[in-house]
Amino acid sequence: VQLQASGGGLVQAGGSLRLSCAASGRIFSSWIIAWFRQAPGKERQFVAAVRWTGNGPYYSDSVKGRFTISGDNGKRTVYLQMSSLKPEDTAVYYCAAGPTYGATLPVGYNYWGQGTQVTVSS
Repeated sequence: VQLQASGGGLVQAGGSLRLSCAASGRIFSSWIIAWFRQAPGKERQFVAAVRWTGNGPYYSDSVKGRFTISGDNGKRTVYLQMSSLKPEDTAVYYCAAGPTYGATLPVGYNYWGQGTQVTVSS
């Protein structure tokens, strides 16, 4: 399994960005695709996740109501639509794949993409 994250950039506070995670290789329909983020000097933090089929999204409290995760199985891509961005959302964002629904720790994910930088200016 290979994951390719893209879509990061520089945006002003209150703005929006959409991240994409393109997957190749065999991913079981029951698997989960998640987004994590890591700011300098901080631990990697769970953001959102969804089943590979696109069902059952779940979010961290810090992004709930502002971010939306969705999947397009035909395009083998999972998206993270980020709105009402805040400076504290600034981080490198990673997508990951794993077998356990509900997992929110990095150890629960087997495959990782490279990160994409999101910078929110105040």
